[in-house]
Amino acid sequence: MNEHSLKISIATVTYNAGALLEKTIASVENQTYPYVEHVIVDGNSTDSTMEVIHHYQERNSVSEKRHEINILSESDKGLYDAMNKAIQMATGDYILFLNSGDCLHSPKTLEYVVAAIQNCSNTPAVVYGDTDIVNDSGVFIRKRRLSPPEKLTWKSFRKGMLVCHQAFFANMEIAKATPYQLKYRFSSDFDWSIRLMRKGEKLGSPMLNTHLIIADYLDGGLTTKNHRKSLWERFRIMTHHYGWGRTIGWHLYFIIRALLKK
Repeated sequence: MNEHSLKISIATVTYNAGALLEKTIASVENQTYPYVEHVIVDGNSTDSTMEVIHHYQERNSVSEKRHEINILSESDKGLYDAMNKAIQMATGDYILFLNSGDCLHSPKTLEYVVAAIQNCSNTPAVVYGDTDIVNDSGVFIRKRRLSPPEKLTWKSFRKGMLVCHQAFFANMEIAKATPYQLKYRFSSDFDWSIRLMRKGEKLGSPMLNTHLIIADYLDGGLTTKNHRKSLWERFRIMTHHYGWGRTIGWHLYFIIRALLKK
C-alpha cells in the first residue's frame, strides 16, 4: 500500500450542533496529511449547522491543501442509521467517527496514523489509540477510566469498551460489510466494534496499536446522558458475544473491585 494513495475518511454525524461542529471541522481541516475525506451526515438541522458546513466547503475550495468533503443532510432513524449512511458514502481506506465537539488530538494525528499503517507488514483490520477527555473549551479533564490494551482482540471488550470509538479506525472494506445494528439505541458502537474485530481476526488481519492519543473527546454525549440504558444495552451485547457466565463473572469482578477501592 503506497503512503500517498492511502485515504482516511473522517465521518461526523450531527444534528443541531453547529457551534460544536466548528471545532471538529477545524481539527480535520488543519491536518497535515493531505489525503483526507470528511463525510458529514446531518439530520436536517434547523440551527447554524449547514451554514458552518457551507463556510467549510468555501474555505476548502480555495485552500492550497484541499480535502474531500462529502455532505448529506436528510432525516434519519437515529444516530446509528446516520452512521451507516456515512459508511456507505465513505471512499477511504479507513474510517474514523468523530462526533460534533470531538477533535483530532493534533494537526499531525493522521500523518502519524498513516505512518504506523505503512510500517505494518499486514493490512490492519483496526488501527487504534488513546483518547483524552476535554471540556467545552478543549481543556484536558482526565484520561478515560478504561485504557487501550497493548494487544487488542475481539475478546478484549469483555472488560468493557477499552478503546474509545473516536480512537478506532476501521478498515473500510470490513466496515462496509458490518453495518451498525439499529436495535441498539445507545451502544451499537460497542457491538459494531466487537463484530468488526471478529471479522478482522477471521481474515487474519491485525489490530494495530499506534500508541498515540488520537482524539480529544468532549465530556458528555448520548451515552453519558443515557448512562443506565447504555449499561443495560452493553450487558446484552456482552452476553451475546461472550456468553452469560463470563459476562456475569466479569460484572461481579467489577463490583468487587469498585467496593475495594472505596
